[in-house]
Amino acid sequence: MTEAPDGLRLDKWLFYARIFKSRGLAADRIEGGGIRVNGQPCRKPGRCVRPGDQVTVSAYGQVRALTVAALAERRGPAPEARLMYMEDRDGLIDPPEATR
Repeated sequence: MTEAPDGLRLDKWLFYARIFKSRGLAADRIEGGGIRVNGQPCRKPGRCVRPGDQVTVSAYGQVRALTVAALAERRGPAPEARLMYMEDRDGLIDPPEATR
């Protein structure tokens, strides 16, 4: 893994971190509006992410709050991919109706 100062495309990072099974699925979800970067909606798969960025992913029936911990040059095995992010508050955000 590398700490490249120029960052990595969001769709590649989501794929390399094994959040999505393919880069195409990641790009489709980004374009569909299911991803936020640093609290701002993001619909561009080419958006650059860097270590420290907050990425919120709404997919597969759950919302995950992640912090970019590292960048990678390839999609590696799951244990290696898990080092690319930290899950915030156990990684899950309760839907609003669950807190009432």
